[in-house]
Parts: sequence; structure tokens; C-alpha cells
Amino acid sequence: MTASQTFTARRLAAAALSAAALVGAAALPAAADGSGPRDSRVEISKVQYDAPGHGSRSNRSLNEEWVQITNSGRESVNLDDWTLSNRQGRVYTFHHLRLNGHSTVRVHTGFGRDTYRDVYQDRRNFVWDDRKDTATLRNDHRRVVDTISWDARHHGDDGRGHGDDRGHGDDRGHGDDRGHGDNRGHGDNRGHGDNHGGGPGHGHR
Repeated sequence: MTASQTFTARRLAAAALSAAALVGAAALPAAADGSGPRDSRVEISKVQYDAPGHGSRSNRSLNEEWVQITNSGRESVNLDDWTLSNRQGRVYTFHHLRLNGHSTVRVHTGFGRDTYRDVYQDRRNFVWDDRKDTATLRNDHRRVVDTISWDARHHGDDGRGHGDDRGHGDDRGHGDDRGHGDNRGHGDNRGHGDNHGGGPGHGHR
């Protein structure tokens, strides 16, 4: 084999290897590089649907009714335009909230000032029926991310309902001294839309 033939053969072999590498790279899934959070890491981890002292319908009692959302992954997830709804179609929309990895946020029913650990629906009536209801979490594409249902008549919850101590440490400030009065200030930029005027309460009598 002449020197020219040897050089040509090497160039052809190199081209073949390069083409194979490109095909292999194209076959890799888009998320293989680890970029971007996965929705499946976000879930409804706990629901307090039977708030203590619910008969008064005070703002303090309303805020003791909550749904807890947990991001069990390492990457943060942007919850902007995600929704949380009940069986009756009452919807809360998240705005300007990024949930860090291994973190939780509680969605309270009453009025309050949003933080990265607690957000408020600004409603004057209870949302979650303590007898039978379903909480549904959807992402910004309206795809269902997680649901949890309970039926007090048949003890039909899965252990995630009716609790106040899961993944929400003592430093969260949920004690009796939170002082969630009905006249607590909350800016117009909270962006909760027109879903705050929830209808009559149900299942809390």
C-alpha cells in the first residue's frame, strides 16, 4: 500500500468514527445531561383538610387548612402558573414561586403574605371537604403532576392526608403566634387572579 493510499484509508476511518459518534450523540435522550427539573419529583406530600377550630371560619382557622407541596429532587422547580384544585373546581394558581430542591411549600386557604415556604389562597371560606375530596396538582401545561384523595367514611386516604408534621420543620413558624388576622396586608402584585372569591364553604360544619 502506497503512502497516499495509507493516508486516504486513515481519513476514511476517521470520518466513519466521527459519523458514528454523531449518531450515538443524537440517540441520547434530551434530558441525559441532567439539565432541567423533572415534574415527577414534585408531589403533594401532606394535606391538613380538617383544620382545628374550623367552626369559626376565622382567618387563623382558614390558614390551618393547607396542602403541602414537596420537591424531593435536587434541582429547583419553577411553579409559576402551576395550579392546585379541589373536586368542586376551585383553583389556586401559583405565581412567582420557585421551589428549591428538597423543600416544601404550604398552600394555606386564608389570607397572608406569600413567602417561599408559605403561600395563601386569600379565601374567606374553607376549600377542602373533610369528608371526601381530591387535591390535584397540575403544571403550567395543565398536565396532572400528582393527586391525593380522601374519604373519611371509608378511611380512604393514603397517609398523606390530615397531618401537620411532615416535612415542615419547627422553624416554619406555624405556631399560634403567627397572627394571621383578616386584615393582613397583601400586595396587589400577588397575581392570584379571580379565583379568590371562593364559594360557600363545604364539609366544615
